[in-house]
Amino acid sequence: MSSNKTVIINGRFLVPGTAKPVLSGYMTIENDFITYIGEEKPALEADTHTIDGSRLLFMPGLVNTHGHTAMSLLRGYGDDMVLQSWLQEKMWPMEEKFTGEDVYWGTSLSVLEMLKGGTTTFLDMYDHMDRVAEVTELSGIRAVLMRGVIGLCPEEVQNHKLAEAVEFARNWHGKADGRITAMISPHAPYTCPPDFFVKFVQAAHDLDLPMHTHMSETRREVEQNAADYGLRPVAHLEKLGMFTRPSLVAHGVHLNDEEIEILARYNVGVSHNPGSNLKLASGVARVPELLRAGVKVSLGTDGAASNNNLDMFEEMRLAALIHKGVSGDPTAVPAPEALMMATEYGAQSIFLNNIGRLAPGMKADFIAVDIDQPHLLPHSDLLSHVVYSASAKDVAHVWVNGKQVVKNGECLTLDEEQIRRKAQETFEGLLKR
Repeated sequence: MSSNKTVIINGRFLVPGTAKPVLSGYMTIENDFITYIGEEKPALEADTHTIDGSRLLFMPGLVNTHGHTAMSLLRGYGDDMVLQSWLQEKMWPMEEKFTGEDVYWGTSLSVLEMLKGGTTTFLDMYDHMDRVAEVTELSGIRAVLMRGVIGLCPEEVQNHKLAEAVEFARNWHGKADGRITAMISPHAPYTCPPDFFVKFVQAAHDLDLPMHTHMSETRREVEQNAADYGLRPVAHLEKLGMFTRPSLVAHGVHLNDEEIEILARYNVGVSHNPGSNLKLASGVARVPELLRAGVKVSLGTDGAASNNNLDMFEEMRLAALIHKGVSGDPTAVPAPEALMMATEYGAQSIFLNNIGRLAPGMKADFIAVDIDQPHLLPHSDLLSHVVYSASAKDVAHVWVNGKQVVKNGECLTLDEEQIRRKAQETFEGLLKR
């Protein structure tokens, strides 16, 4: 019988938050878990598979905590516009045409991009989610999936959408060898009337699942919420009971001190999407203040239509840089914190406590970066290099759940040539509909 044990030898491993953030040595993977990491060489049986880790840096897989994968089909379709115009004039009219097949190929394109770029876990809120789950299962990636629901429609349509969201969660939570988990996701307080939003809170209680929504992305949205309901979004969602469930909100750009304190009190996570927020001119979230208050801040790309890529290295770099520039404080978000936001904080934000760092007992979701390149030399501070110098294109190998899914930059689980062709054909077909 062949061994299910793999030992990486001569490797360098990124373990932020420890006394030695870059550890030189060995890591053992047995089935889908890391069982050892350290400087001492472990015993190697005759049938143990070994990987030479020299010239590579191993680190936790990146965790993308907010996105809409099928929107990769609309990459470049609506640029340099304010959010509401972008949604109402460009995105929503095209998205209304999307079929399950369109979502399948858009998701395939995004998952291919994410895996090759070192993202091993992503969150997705969208429609036709069964097709997103199919791609997730096939590709080997890990995902937190939910039917995102816009409630600006008649009550019978609302109820149908809510039923779809519940059915999807029931059907897929825990599937694909545990790689798929589910959440309950009303799109936003400005797209879901209060009584409808409350039904999602009840569904989350009934299913014992966390919740996710867009919140306080733009100043206009916050002002509209106050005008419509007499409350800013955080107090509004508190009143509707969302924070009685474990919760993650996307964006959280426009928050005051009181709102940050409320989020901290309820342990609500915030998915910081710096690239998307900059491109849509939504603003810059108060990340240093959120972190200081103890709010769990993670990183997300948002959809590829507002980013316009799914490069989590770029999000790390942006998160580390823009808060320095805005605050005038070069220590506002240091490199180790940005890395934690993209890995361990991300995992905790989506309620997956067995991924996000390299340690015994953690799931074997990890990546290898090729550090033998001009822009990553000299090896003065490899953690710094990952945040300030590296990009998705530097990822050589990727493992999820103990299985290698990218080798030497090639995805082993998806047909890249077919996906590239189908994505282009699908976009051209949407334009003609």
